[in-house]
Amino acid sequence: MKVRASVRSLKSRPGAKVVRRHGRVLVVNKLDPRGKSRQG
Repeated sequence: MKVRASVRSLKSRPGAKVVRRHGRVLVVNKLDPRGKSRQG
């Protein structure tokens, strides 16, 4: 699956992780919960 540019730019923030759950690509961030995103 291609990762969208909006998702990729969020992963550069401190504390952000790119995670695959149930076929979706998610960005989760414990330090900054507003930096969440979902693709798919």
